[in-house]
Amino acid sequence: MRHLKKGRKLGTDASHTKAMLKSLAIAVLANDRIKTTETRAKEVRPLVEKTVTWAKKGDVHSRRLAIAALGNKEVVAKIFSEKDRFEGREGGYTRILKLGPRKGDAAPMVIMELVD
Repeated sequence: MRHLKKGRKLGTDASHTKAMLKSLAIAVLANDRIKTTETRAKEVRPLVEKTVTWAKKGDVHSRRLAIAALGNKEVVAKIFSEKDRFEGREGGYTRILKLGPRKGDAAPMVIMELVD
C-alpha cells in the first residue's frame, strides 16, 4: 500500500529514486538544461525550484540546506553566485518543453531548462 507516500516511484526503489532525482537536479543547475523523460522532469522540478529559492535568500542556513539536499558544493556555489538572474522572478524558475516520444520505448521526452 502507498498510503502517505509522496512522489512518483519511477520504476525503482526509494533510494535509487532519491539518488536519480538528486543527480538530475545537479545536472539542471550545472548545465542550465537537460533532456529527460516527462515524469522525471515533473518530479525533479520542486527540488530545483527550492534550491533556487534558497540561493535567492543567500544566507548561510540556506546554503547549508542546499548542500544537504544536493550534496555538491560546486553546483551550490555556482547557483548562489548566479542568484541575480532570478531576482525579478517570484517563482517558476524552470521550463519544460515537450519533444515527443523516444524512439526505443515511446517514453515522452522533454527538455527541462532554467528560465532566464
